[in-house]
Amino acid sequence: MKKIIVGMGTCGLSAGAQATYDRLAELVAEHPDQCELSITGCIGMCFREPLVEIDDGKSRVIYGGVDPKGADEIMESHVLNDKRIVDENLVYCFEEDDSSSGTEAVYLDMQERIVLRNCGNIDPESIDDYIATGGYEGARIALTEMTGADVIQEVKDSGLRGRGGAGFPTGLKWSFCAGYDGDKKYVVCNADEGDPGAFMDRSVLEGDPHAVIEGMIICAQAIQGTHGYIYCRAEYPLAIKRLEIALAAAREKGFLGKNIMGSGMDFDMKIKQGAGAFVCGEETALFASIEGQRGMPRIRPPFPAEAGLWQKPTNNNNVETFANIPWIIRQGAAAYSAYGTEKSKGTKVFALAGRVVKGGLAEVPMGTTIEDLVFKIGGGIKEGGTFKAVQMGGPSGGCIPADQMDIKVDFETIPKTGAIMGSGGMVVMDQTTCMVEIARFFLEFTQSESCGKCTFCRIGTLRMLEILERLVHGEGVPEDIDRLKELSVRIKEASLCGLGQTAPNPVQTTLRYYLHEYEAHINDHACPAGSCQALVDFIINGDLCNGCTVCAKTCPVDAIAGNKKEIHIIDADACVKCGKCLTSCSFDAIFTQ
Repeated sequence: MKKIIVGMGTCGLSAGAQATYDRLAELVAEHPDQCELSITGCIGMCFREPLVEIDDGKSRVIYGGVDPKGADEIMESHVLNDKRIVDENLVYCFEEDDSSSGTEAVYLDMQERIVLRNCGNIDPESIDDYIATGGYEGARIALTEMTGADVIQEVKDSGLRGRGGAGFPTGLKWSFCAGYDGDKKYVVCNADEGDPGAFMDRSVLEGDPHAVIEGMIICAQAIQGTHGYIYCRAEYPLAIKRLEIALAAAREKGFLGKNIMGSGMDFDMKIKQGAGAFVCGEETALFASIEGQRGMPRIRPPFPAEAGLWQKPTNNNNVETFANIPWIIRQGAAAYSAYGTEKSKGTKVFALAGRVVKGGLAEVPMGTTIEDLVFKIGGGIKEGGTFKAVQMGGPSGGCIPADQMDIKVDFETIPKTGAIMGSGGMVVMDQTTCMVEIARFFLEFTQSESCGKCTFCRIGTLRMLEILERLVHGEGVPEDIDRLKELSVRIKEASLCGLGQTAPNPVQTTLRYYLHEYEAHINDHACPAGSCQALVDFIINGDLCNGCTVCAKTCPVDAIAGNKKEIHIIDADACVKCGKCLTSCSFDAIFTQ
């Protein structure tokens, strides 16, 4: 009996996996004695979705880019006749002798999957699938064989640090909360993933929700927690759906509720949907949102371990942190700490996005270099472009230039560049990326997401944004660079929470490594990357123009003249540089300079 498994994460569904699944369901119904159909989450190869896996017990073969027609071919050739399709659809094959092959073998074989151990391997809507992989065994051990102090010591010994961005030692954080008494104690999971280009937490929740739930149960044992909350943004409907299914199944099995696993401990949890406010990634703002208040950070101390949610002792970790915990308890602290570097243990999940060829998820040991992530796993730069920089840490992070791509990715090394580890988003940029525009883009995001509580964050980021807007329109003055530097320092020093304290990072790092691009925008009224439309001229190459008139028809200000089947000309004075001609030309006859 062969198993046919369809990747049904958000990335797969957006690529058309539902139609593929529906067609396979029809075909499987015709051959119920030969195959069965199931679903799984994202395996990380988002760039090859929709993905279909055939598992016959001896080998696992993964096909990419499978549409309904491809589903017919796979069913006929591989499932029914045992003849594998050897074409562009075959991306990965794993044999029972542990050998692997396929176009994406490097992508998966270079990874060490602890957090993503079940993503792409189990049906996320089946608790039995999760249990079959050893699921909830870590919770059973923690509840029936260990004390809370034992659990905390094991997590300390593992070296696990918070994967939400700050990198604070997890076991130490748990010990703080365990040290406070309270009639109620809360375990909170921050699933409010808000960085542009980041989708690690979403994929874990969609592909392995029970791992997060189990991690929270183990944390409850460690700190004597009584209630749990998963704070997940409402923009993740599939993650929320699968969490709801998982919570109901866990209650039915006795893993949540009263006297869980016969341990005498009562613990249950619920989902709180967030409205997508970036500031609610800050834990005290998140607590305020759960309480029904406006999501705004609170002054500390007291810290959440003493007075968090509803002023009760509270421990908050993110999705990836909790997903590590069951593995650590089952395999032991020593097994986990064997990965990574001296001070940054374990693995880290990264979301590769931007101008990288193979966008998706990758989990690698701490200490892996940016070069390995971008070029060996990510496949390099799209369209043969030149690697220019990578933005790490999202809007709170910074740009790391190509000449530092050999540095190790860990909690000690990355901050030296001016960036931060963040939650794991990596936006790759090539030579067409303007670093002034990148700084403007991220600052526009953080300025918009500021809760407004701090004057320097509310007004200071606006002043910085106004300067950057002038620069990308060629209206900057030399004094603007000093103004940006001064505002960056003041905003960092005077802001209450991490949003304001890190908002200037993209500006500071681009000024540090790409000052010449700022100077070109100011002194030469030019964009070296050729991407700021206000600073480039649109020109028609007469050798390539065939006079199709499409560009003239799309120009909103009639700045393009020329008769049909004759070379067209752009009136530079009339052109508003909207770029519509560039995108509409099918013959690459229009370029910028």
